Amino acid sequence: MIDERRLTTEEKALKVNLTSDIYGCFAEIGAGQEVAANFFKAGGSSGTIAHTQSAYDMKVSDSMYGEASRYVSEERLATMLSTEYDTLKRRLPEKYTESRFFAFSNTVESLNYHKSNQGHGWVGIRFQLGLEEEPNEVILHIKMHDISHKTQQEAIGILGVNLIHSCYFHNQDLDEFLNNLVHRLPRDRMEIDMLRISGSRFEDVDNRIIALNLVKRGMTDATMFDLSGKVLQPATALYKKNIILMRGRFRPVTKVHIDMIESGKKQFLEESGVDKNKVRVIFELTLKDLTADGKISDKDFVDRAELLGNLGYTVMISNYLKHYKMVDYLARIAKGRMMGVIVGIYNLQTIFDEKYYDNLRGGLLEAFGRGFGHNMKMLVYPANDVETGELYDLDNFRIPDNLKGLLQYMKDNRKLEALKEYDAQLLGIMSDDVLSQIKAGASIWEQDVPEAVVQAIKEHELFGYKKKVSV
Repeated sequence: MIDERRLTTEEKALKVNLTSDIYGCFAEIGAGQEVAANFFKAGGSSGTIAHTQSAYDMKVSDSMYGEASRYVSEERLATMLSTEYDTLKRRLPEKYTESRFFAFSNTVESLNYHKSNQGHGWVGIRFQLGLEEEPNEVILHIKMHDISHKTQQEAIGILGVNLIHSCYFHNQDLDEFLNNLVHRLPRDRMEIDMLRISGSRFEDVDNRIIALNLVKRGMTDATMFDLSGKVLQPATALYKKNIILMRGRFRPVTKVHIDMIESGKKQFLEESGVDKNKVRVIFELTLKDLTADGKISDKDFVDRAELLGNLGYTVMISNYLKHYKMVDYLARIAKGRMMGVIVGIYNLQTIFDEKYYDNLRGGLLEAFGRGFGHNMKMLVYPANDVETGELYDLDNFRIPDNLKGLLQYMKDNRKLEALKEYDAQLLGIMSDDVLSQIKAGASIWEQDVPEAVVQAIKEHELFGYKKKVSV
């Protein structure tokens, strides 16, 4: 048995070339010009490669695939894959009955001469695993971190070979597929922040689990998916949008969570510069909030994602435990647009706790500069005081004396603001209490959870709920 982990890029390309029934074409535009070259250099490519297309000029690209508003985009990649696969099938109908066809495409922007941009690209393959079967498809988005144009191109070449090799020889196991996909591509060279698999051979694949694995494995720090479970590339989905972010465990989603986001959104829309047509609400789960007993449960994660999706919300998974890192990440995507972050009053205490910033040379001030220095506002939701039962909000916020000046500065500069409208009757709801009640088989939890969530928990037996068996 050959140890696949030791195969070089050239050996992988050769293995594909020497598999007699794998046959396809390549189309690479922009900076991605290296993948087909690896298969040519490996030898034996005459039986594998039908043709290659290469376009660097936008006018040439338009003549091949039609005009586009953005050339390095998922939309452009989809057009390329469709055009190339259909063309190959139409040109060679006899070959189609004896070979497994593929069309590989990429559209890439690499580092410019002044090194002032972020190299990134869309990469994909449409491929058959059986003769005359309907094709499957893998789409992914990459960020390139090499510091030269040449090394970025080399990395694309390695990735393309890994992708084709993985699709044909590592398609039975997700872990194996992902391991092979990033083989010889450490995170400091390339980041994959979106990956989606579809097709008849992959109907059982949940792309939300893939999204989770990208973050869990450190292949990226954040990825997201919409209410239908479709995986999205954050920078594309949130580009120049007014983002409203709420972080939490949502285990499960309760009425207080919904009140927080809905009252927060209403107040956020009153802000100057907020376009209601460009507002995107994000529920974010961090890896820490997905961890139980030191492990991340895929089922528990999907349960929560399913509930948020049923309520119509977009879900983001991130590795940004600290608030300022999450905000800094989203601010780069929002490109100066106003952002809103909704937090509970007790979470605000954590944000103001100096011990959480010991790893920063500038301590809490550095974190606040990075987290609040953008065009953003934090909206604070009150709670019932755990000790007295009285209302605990921004007006009576408990904070060390040495930080009171900073708190006042944040208020005066409208970086911190109390939520004005909220349902006081919901303040006593705690997710942990609801979860315990579900597991205990009580029914009182139903009054604290939205009806759609109640029905989903019962129907799918989520969070330890057990249907009552009639005797």
